[in-house]
Parts: sequence; structure tokens; C-alpha cells
Amino acid sequence: MSGKVLIIDDEKAIRWSLGEALKNQGYDVEEADKGKKGIKLFMEDPADIVILDLKLPDSSGIEVLKVLREEDPELPVVMMTAYGEVETAVEAIKNGAYDFLLKPFQLEKMKVTLMHALENRRLKSELKDIREKERQTHDFKNILGKSKLMQEVFRKVKKIGESKASTILIQGESGTGKELVARAIHDSSRGGEIRPFLEINCAALPETLLESELFGHEKGAFTDAKFRKKGLFELSEGGTIFLDEIGEMGVTLQSRLLRVLENKTFRRVGGVKDLRVNTRIVAATNRDLKQAIKEGSFRNDLYYRLQVIPIYLPPLRDRKEDISLLANYFIDVFNKEFKKKVKKIGPEVTRHLQDYSWPGNVRELKNAIERAILLEAEDELLPEQLLLTYEHESPGDSGSANLSLNELYPMSIKDMEKVLICKTLDETGGNKSRAARILGISRQTLREKTKLYSM
Repeated sequence: MSGKVLIIDDEKAIRWSLGEALKNQGYDVEEADKGKKGIKLFMEDPADIVILDLKLPDSSGIEVLKVLREEDPELPVVMMTAYGEVETAVEAIKNGAYDFLLKPFQLEKMKVTLMHALENRRLKSELKDIREKERQTHDFKNILGKSKLMQEVFRKVKKIGESKASTILIQGESGTGKELVARAIHDSSRGGEIRPFLEINCAALPETLLESELFGHEKGAFTDAKFRKKGLFELSEGGTIFLDEIGEMGVTLQSRLLRVLENKTFRRVGGVKDLRVNTRIVAATNRDLKQAIKEGSFRNDLYYRLQVIPIYLPPLRDRKEDISLLANYFIDVFNKEFKKKVKKIGPEVTRHLQDYSWPGNVRELKNAIERAILLEAEDELLPEQLLLTYEHESPGDSGSANLSLNELYPMSIKDMEKVLICKTLDETGGNKSRAARILGISRQTLREKTKLYSM
């Protein structure tokens, strides 16, 4: 069966001939000789596609089209019309009809039109599913936390998303999930599923390049500017631009950003024309901006302009009731990814996780669970498989900190590092980018380590 077709036409001969031809093609066919009957049939058992005559004895085809499309906005409707009704058919297209065919139509052309319409519907449905999965990935409901601190964050995110707030500052330590919160704000706002979300790390680029990336440039603005380029402020029109590590932006560029925030205008590098900005700006930093202001590395006026709506993400050590929840969530994620069946954490592992201060926050917890499941764990996660280090802890913060190195690891740090790198590379099939992520080091560092150990 290729799908269900509903034919709404008052001419019996057309319904019969078209119905027989479509049944031979594998379609399930229903017929109605009036508009109201067609609507009733569709409400009782929706069709995948509707063939609708423009003129019906009891109603206008346009009115029937509106009712059907209101019930199912993605429904493809093919209109049939006589020669003198082309203008009305154009109106039907404006009201959401997929296509229209002039009577008398060729059966082959109708079959091709239906095939394309159903394929179009299928692709739209797949795209909708993809967008929904993407939205759920970043939806604030999936930023896990049952603590009061995180519940307050969720409340703020929801309020901001529903508001017209154009400037938000997210502060928190590295690894607390600032990017996820920025995406959640965008996705929970009206039109977030179709409007752009663009991000840039202000610490990753030199100031001149960062300026060009943000504001774009005109042809000939500098030596390598061989063509005009739009910047992120233009490309994110109507959406959100996420400025990560805003505290690392140079003071000169900060003044340009301040102008954007105050006047809602900017100029491309080398440009003379002011361009309007209609973009929500979400900035994030793990720096103490007040201290940066005292040091002269951050503008006081920019700080207060960014902090119209502040969000503070608490470190994981301040919301320990969330650790087990997050750990079990990551176990589920990596069980699926690595096709494992590791059980949820037990009391011993819970105590081990609770005793640790998590300087890398949620990111460190995620990496620890991923590394353990990929390299060590089979059925159950054990404390020693998490490879947590307590160098930053003061004596007494953890029982493990009082053990001697020989008791913890019967080999040198160098040998242990080599074994861990070898095993990680083996488990990842030699994928250095993935191995570096699991080990919590950069790809460059991993490359240097493999060269050092002649691997």
C-alpha cells in the first residue's frame, strides 16, 4: 500500500476512474461526493493525501481545504479545477494546497503528482522528527537537576525563553553547562525551532579575526578580504548568538559590542553603512568579571549592559543531590552508545562520587562515566574504575587521599599514563579526537604523548 487517498468530487465518473487507477497502484482509496461528507470521513479516519474538487454542491473547495489543513497542517491536498477557474486555484495554493490540476487531467500526471506529494510529506515528517530530537537534546528539561539551585535555573530559563529579553549573561565555572542553558533559552523561545542559533568562543580566535567573524567584512577591508562576508550578527537574524568566554574578549572589541547592545546597529569591518541587529545575545563566562573590571581587562559599562538578566550556574559540589541523577543518566547514554549493560550506580559508587569535589563539574562527571564504561566496566561500575584524582583536595576530604601511591597504583605515573593512553586508543579504534576527549586532554597533548611513548 502506498498510502491512503481521499477523493472529494461530485462527479461519479471521475471518482470511479481515478479510484480504480489508484487502487491498481496500491493506494487505499476513499470517496466522497460532497464537501461535508469528505470532512467527516477525514475526521473519522485521516487520509495521507486528499484530491479535492474546487467546486462542490454543498460547499466551496477552498473552505473544505481550510478545514482539512486546520486539522492537519502538513496534509498534501491536490486541487482539481476546470479551465476557467485558474485564479481560484491560485488562491487555493495560497491557502496551503500542494498543487492543482486542470480537468480533464491525465492519469499519469495525477499519479506523479501524488507520488511527489507523499514524498514531500514524508520528508517534512522526517525533518520535524529531527528538529524535535534536536530540540529535546537542548531543552531545559534535559539539563538534569532536582536541587533547589537548578530548579531556580530552570524557572529563569523558562521565563527568559517566553520573554522578549535580548541580553542574557550566564556565569559559572567551566563544565557547568553554560552552552546547554544558552541553547535551552533559544529553543524555548517562540520560533526557536526554525530560527538560527550561532555560537562562537571568544577565547579561540585573535581579536582581528573575531571581529570579522562577528561583524563580517567588506571586500578589500584588509589584505585577504577578497569578497564581502556576512558576520554572525547578520547570519543569526531573528535568532540567538551565543558569545562563549566573553571575559576573554579584548577591550577594543568590547567597545564595538557595547555599541551593538546599546544602538542595535553595527558596521561590517571596512563598511560605512549601519546595519540593524535583531538578535538575542547570550554571553557566558567562567571568569569573575567584577575582578576583571578592577584589573582593567573588562569594561564596566559592558558588564552592566550584559547583566540585564543574569543566570548563575552552580558548581556540582554545591548541588550534590544531583550527582547520582546525572551519573545514572550518563550511564544510560553510554550504555546505548557503546552497547553495554552497566547497571545504575550502587551505594558504594554513590558515596565515592559524593566525596569528590568535581573541579570540572558536570563535564568531568560525564567524561569519568564515559571513560569507565568504555574502558573498564562490564556489568557494574566500581569506584576504582572512575579514576578520580584528589590532588586538589585537602587531607581528610576523601578516604582515598590518605592512601599511599603504591597502595592505589602498583606502577609509576608515567607507566600508568602510557597504559591508559594505549587502552583508550585501542578501544576507540585509533580515533585520536575521541580518545583525547575521553582522557580529558587536547588532541595536541595526546599527539605529543604518543610521540613521547613511541606509540
